[in-house]
Amino acid sequence: MRHNETRNVTLLSRLVNRIILFFYWQKGWTIIERFPEDVKKCVIAGAPHTSNWDFVFFAGATKHSNVQPNFMGKHTLFGGMMKNFMLDMGGIAVDRTKRTNTVEQMKAEFDRREELNLVIAAEGTRSSDGKWRSGFYNIAKAAGVPIVLAYADNAKRTIGFSQPIMPSGNYGEDLLKIAEWFRSKIPDLDRYKVLEQQARDIIAGKNDV
Repeated sequence: MRHNETRNVTLLSRLVNRIILFFYWQKGWTIIERFPEDVKKCVIAGAPHTSNWDFVFFAGATKHSNVQPNFMGKHTLFGGMMKNFMLDMGGIAVDRTKRTNTVEQMKAEFDRREELNLVIAAEGTRSSDGKWRSGFYNIAKAAGVPIVLAYADNAKRTIGFSQPIMPSGNYGEDLLKIAEWFRSKIPDLDRYKVLEQQARDIIAGKNDV
């Protein structure tokens, strides 16, 4: 949607947003480190990704902080009656049939918007062992925007966000800093240990992704 377009927010999206906030509050989640107030554009890299509820709780936390979370979706989901709902929820259509790749399409979105907080589950699928895919980093680097880290401690029902991290261009070193931040929050989580080892392997030249 272009910024000069106006339309009414769909009833369905208003209802879904209320349900998200209801579950966020009803489950007793607490934000212990708030989203940085001065950040208007960023990639939010969240982990661990272990349940479909992850997005609900992260969305609830961001909305509680008056931040609109955005997410990528297949362009086919933005057709017909679903279009306005998907846009209202923060969806950004990605057309994988175009010659431009996902990174280029997201860079264009960041360039044309005044605010964009793109949430990415950097582990990819819920079945991940904890290794991260580099897409979140490549998007942030191409768009020239910082990365804000987000974690959820299911045992304590707490959520926290990091201060913004600008990609330096050295993926391995930046990933190690990211892993160390996550491990400082939940030191014994196996997925975070795997992430730290992945970063060290990249630095040592044993792995390049």
